[in-house]
Amino acid sequence: MGNGLRSRISGWMKAHVPTGLAGAAFWLAVWFCLLLALSRVPGGFGTFFGVMEFFVGVALAAVAVALLWQLVRKHMLWSLRNKLVLTYLLIGLAPVVLFITLVMISAYIAAGQFAIHLADSRLQSEVEQMSVENSHRADLVAGGLNGQLPVSASSALPVAESAQLDTARTRLHQSSESFVDGVQVSLGTDVEGKVPLGLPPWATLLSSGEFHGLVLDGRDVYLVALNQQKLKDGRMFTLMSSVPVDESLMDGVASGLGRAVLFPLTIETTGNSPQTSGATATPRALQRAGRAERADAVRDAIAGGNEPPGVNLADIRVRFPSTVAMTDWDTGGSYNVAIAVDSRPSLLYRQLFGASLGGMVTSVIRIGLVVLCVVFALIEMLALWMAVRLSRTITTSVADLYQATKEIDRGALHHRIGVQRTDQLAELSRSFNKMADSLERLLVEQKEKERLQNEISIAQEVQANLFPQRTSSLEKLELHGVCRPARSVSGDYYDFLVFHDEAHNGHARSRETGVGIAIGDISGKGISAALLMATLHSAVRAYRFASEELVYSQSVTDGLTSSRDDRSDCDELFQSPGRILSLLNRHLYRSTQPEKYATLFLAHYDAASAIMTYSNAGQLPPLVLGSDGSVRRLDMGGTVVGLMDGMRYEEGRVQMQSGDILVAYSDGVTEPENDFGEFGEERMMEVVRRYRDQPLHVISAQVMQALDAWIGAEEQPDDITLVLARQM
Repeated sequence: MGNGLRSRISGWMKAHVPTGLAGAAFWLAVWFCLLLALSRVPGGFGTFFGVMEFFVGVALAAVAVALLWQLVRKHMLWSLRNKLVLTYLLIGLAPVVLFITLVMISAYIAAGQFAIHLADSRLQSEVEQMSVENSHRADLVAGGLNGQLPVSASSALPVAESAQLDTARTRLHQSSESFVDGVQVSLGTDVEGKVPLGLPPWATLLSSGEFHGLVLDGRDVYLVALNQQKLKDGRMFTLMSSVPVDESLMDGVASGLGRAVLFPLTIETTGNSPQTSGATATPRALQRAGRAERADAVRDAIAGGNEPPGVNLADIRVRFPSTVAMTDWDTGGSYNVAIAVDSRPSLLYRQLFGASLGGMVTSVIRIGLVVLCVVFALIEMLALWMAVRLSRTITTSVADLYQATKEIDRGALHHRIGVQRTDQLAELSRSFNKMADSLERLLVEQKEKERLQNEISIAQEVQANLFPQRTSSLEKLELHGVCRPARSVSGDYYDFLVFHDEAHNGHARSRETGVGIAIGDISGKGISAALLMATLHSAVRAYRFASEELVYSQSVTDGLTSSRDDRSDCDELFQSPGRILSLLNRHLYRSTQPEKYATLFLAHYDAASAIMTYSNAGQLPPLVLGSDGSVRRLDMGGTVVGLMDGMRYEEGRVQMQSGDILVAYSDGVTEPENDFGEFGEERMMEVVRRYRDQPLHVISAQVMQALDAWIGAEEQPDDITLVLARQM
């Protein structure tokens, strides 16, 4: 029962749980959910499971990305249309997006830098204005102390000048203090307010006689201007003007920009007084230590202005940080503090161009920009439409080709692609149509070729039956023949016609009286030569029975009871090969085309006398290899048969001795060539001599083997026929 349950569970999982990359994503997702639940366990186990959850999540994300890419490639990028769309996006849209992104980032940075520049310029402008005013007042006060002007008179000008200040600056709480040799004095010209605590040692004697900038006094930030004048009595007079950096000042800095924020850092202090330039602790430092508590953290930001609302969607918020130089009031050390400005492009544009934004020219420029944007949008839409049209022409052509290949694969060779365009894809479709035409024509030709091949195979079988099916050697004469066509059928011919005693009273005896040997070569090759060879074969066979006394003519009973194997032929006519050649010449000349002819060697061997009577009609002369090694050439006869009418053929006789071998052959044996020339008669006879004591079929096989080695890898040039006869 347990095994059955396990098998059912295993079968269900195989059917429903995915495998491969999808399976990996599935099991990682299961593990991630399980670890997510276990990470809620308090204590060390929860921490451990949380760490495991992180690593499994990373692996799940990696597998999910790979799975997503696989799905995209399989389902989305399979289509050529989708690939072209992606290509257009990568080639056309990606550079535009990158360029626009670069422009927007550059514009954002430039806008932020411009906003920071405006804020910093306003701070510097304020402190420089304070320095100029403070320098002028210091000159007046120093002149009063030197007795040139009453001290009370020296304060009149700054008061008058302060009345001319702009409204924004009048809201600032500017204060001033006077010092002689670093000790604060009251001259009646000082303006009370929140000021830095005392004059630090580094500021008692300034090398340039002045200082202005941002200073950090504990947790307070000021704009400070110092100007020094040396009195006639040698003392050093210092006039300090300061403005606390507070919300009022930052409002002025952020005016027309948005919101400006300064982030000063507190200076870590201890109960020990700072030492500057080797000086000892001063009462000022001790007073500072008791005046306020210190913290080791970032001071609360000093902000001014309000975050402006956007005019439109493109009017995004520009937040950009930077730094400004600040001096530590205790030590005189300089460092940078952070400042940030929140603004909008519309505000910065207004600050950049100011009053020039109004007027007809600006309206024309604005309208021109809108029109240009519309024109660019229309051009982009036109380009997109053209891209879609081009893409559609490509994908349509490919889809037509794909559908056409499927139709061709199903066997619909008549299917054609409709072509109306004149581009390269149209030419490809036309080429496909031409290929389909050629394929259809080739298949028709292939079927016709197969039909012809079947007919040739039948002709080959028929021709094979025309050659002697078995070699009937005589008691004293061993026979062997072989024919190897260069093509499917052969134009060469050979035959053995065995003769028996004459028939008497319808009964034939089985004793052989002789044999007729025929070998010939038809002009040409292939089917036409094979047909003429069949004609020649039939004619020779007909003359074999020309002088036969048919047993079937004796009585009906004898004809019905006779066997196909009964031998009742005679060799009276065949004893004269020259006469038969004359008859064959007349027959072929009158029944074939003028250019058709044949070479033919006919011989009659008489078993009783071992005399071979022959006549050669243009055939390569057969050779008789004697037992003593001599070679006799059988060349008596005449010209080829079938070429001219009325020809006569001479006859020759040769006495066959024991061991003599008759070698009759066609030109396909001696004429094959290679780089060393023709195979030749001598090489053929050399092989026959070497193997003369072997059976005739062995001699024939050795000749064929030597001939194949001579031809090599080349195609067999002509039909090869070899006939051997050996006297026993």
